[in-house]
Amino acid sequence: MRTLSVSALSGLLILALAACASTPPPDAEMALGKAAMGQAQSAGGNEYAPAEMRMARDKLERAQLAINDKHYAQARLLAEEAQVDARLAQSKSESGKAATAVKEDGRVLREELERKTP
Repeated sequence: MRTLSVSALSGLLILALAACASTPPPDAEMALGKAAMGQAQSAGGNEYAPAEMRMARDKLERAQLAINDKHYAQARLLAEEAQVDARLAQSKSESGKAATAVKEDGRVLREELERKTP
């Protein structure tokens, strides 16, 4: 009975190690996360969504550390989360810019109306 338990545990350990070894580094996810960060930065993320940008940057850094430690599953998850945070920052930036443009258009329209009103 004891031999069966040791054999079963050994088998599970080998399967677990094989699963870890077969997980490839998340190169594509890291590249997508970095690209999303660049797009968010270009869209004004640091100004309009600094918290989201900070979270995305932190997650990419943690993903790189996980890659260095060969924790690829954790790195993949962090890189994907960073991509989502960066996309949120980009969306918030674009919304913020649009809101600013609408306010400016409203201000210009009011000034025009005031000039034309006797």
